[in-house]
Amino acid sequence: MVFYLAMVIILLFVVWGVLMPEQLSEVANIVFQFTIHQFGWFYLMVMFGFLIFSIVLAFGKYGNIKLGDDDDDPEYSMIAWFAMLFSAGMGIGLVFWGVAEPLSHYMTPPEGIAGGTAEAARTAMRYSFFHWGLHPWAIYTIVGLTLAYHQFRKGRKSLISATFYPLIGDKVDGPIGKGIDVLTIIATAFGVATSLGLGALQINGGLSALFDVPHSAVTQLWIIIIVTVLFLTSSLLGVDRGIKILSTTNLYIAFFMLLFVFLVGPTAFLLDTLTNTLGSYVQNLVQMSLRLSPFSQDTWIGNWTLFYWAWWIAWAPFVGTFIARVSKGRTIKEFILGVLIVPTLLSFVWFSIFGGMGLHLERDTGIAIAQAAQEDVTSALFITLDQLPFGAISSIFAILLIVIFFITSADSATFVLGMLSKGGDPNPGAVPKLVWGVLQSTVAIVLLISGGLAGLQTASIVAALPFAIIIVGMCVALLKSLREEDRQRRIRERKRQRKLDELID
Repeated sequence: MVFYLAMVIILLFVVWGVLMPEQLSEVANIVFQFTIHQFGWFYLMVMFGFLIFSIVLAFGKYGNIKLGDDDDDPEYSMIAWFAMLFSAGMGIGLVFWGVAEPLSHYMTPPEGIAGGTAEAARTAMRYSFFHWGLHPWAIYTIVGLTLAYHQFRKGRKSLISATFYPLIGDKVDGPIGKGIDVLTIIATAFGVATSLGLGALQINGGLSALFDVPHSAVTQLWIIIIVTVLFLTSSLLGVDRGIKILSTTNLYIAFFMLLFVFLVGPTAFLLDTLTNTLGSYVQNLVQMSLRLSPFSQDTWIGNWTLFYWAWWIAWAPFVGTFIARVSKGRTIKEFILGVLIVPTLLSFVWFSIFGGMGLHLERDTGIAIAQAAQEDVTSALFITLDQLPFGAISSIFAILLIVIFFITSADSATFVLGMLSKGGDPNPGAVPKLVWGVLQSTVAIVLLISGGLAGLQTASIVAALPFAIIIVGMCVALLKSLREEDRQRRIRERKRQRKLDELID
């Protein structure tokens, strides 16, 4: 029932996007603007709350509880685990925005700062750190941790609805639970379909820059078809032989590209950028986390920060479910620090090197990368690489990186949608994965051709508001369950102590 209801809703949106793309985009944008203006404060408060909740859990008395039985060992090595976290979480987004976002903020910074200045450059880097740092990974941490705890520790289904058992009991199997699961599938399918479209645009941009391949819907159609065949093949191979190998390979390629740009670029400048921005980020974290502009009505926060927060929340069910699936055997503290800190630091290094390189070229060499990025976001990375030695070769590696990130993200999403469609089965069969893989790609193709991609992207972000409320409920349910487990542990310890005292007497 959950599967068919979710599919019908998704297909109705697709039909709407095909027949009336402008209307879909307009309606979705109206709802999105209403959501941002009326509930922007809520997005900021809950995202900051999720970060604090994660840190408190990691260093609190529940940190040593295992996500599984007490004698379970982690299923994957640290390197493989980190690679899968990074690839599923935001890998392709970093490649897409690594150069483009700092340059965009540099040209159009938040209120009170003049564009194109040194202060604008510093602010651009700080907000890039902010948008891709602790906050998004905190949301993934909460969803992934809650799912992993209930699945591996309590033996419940790997469904968002199952995490509410401590609050509503058997009602998780009723209409309330089914409604939560339908919303989860819709948010996941919408988010991934739009990401497939954006990934196709980025690959097309790279091929256009290197080989003069036409930047057209036909080219993007073939890109999606080819990549779909690749990610479905990977999906059918399973997590161990598919996603794990590709994610690890991608981590090495990403590291190679980082090292290459770091060494051939202005190394000291990039290190200075990382150090200065990290200090500024830590110093201004609370202020940025709760920053709105009620007196000036400035739209920058809504267009960037609130947009990102809603987007990460919309992605949370997919990324959180996948992270939970590969995290059995970790302790709560290990899970939180691994998911929250390591990918955040990698994101900081990525933006410092690629964003710093773009700003250096823009400010110190006079190459108008920022203007080009405003006209075509997909061009920023390749223009930057073209200014370096072996620019064509590094651009080819960048395209390869994007393609593999594309495959691992789509593969992970297909796997998760298969799980959700099979009632939380941690090993869904080939058929549901194939069905969802083909459906996701079809949605992306139809929307790219019809021009409705922006409308669907905005619609998926609108779904983030109810899902943010669901995640708050997940936090409450997790805390209640952890307290109950701790109470039961103390009761058992007192009983053992009484028996020991009796034996001594």
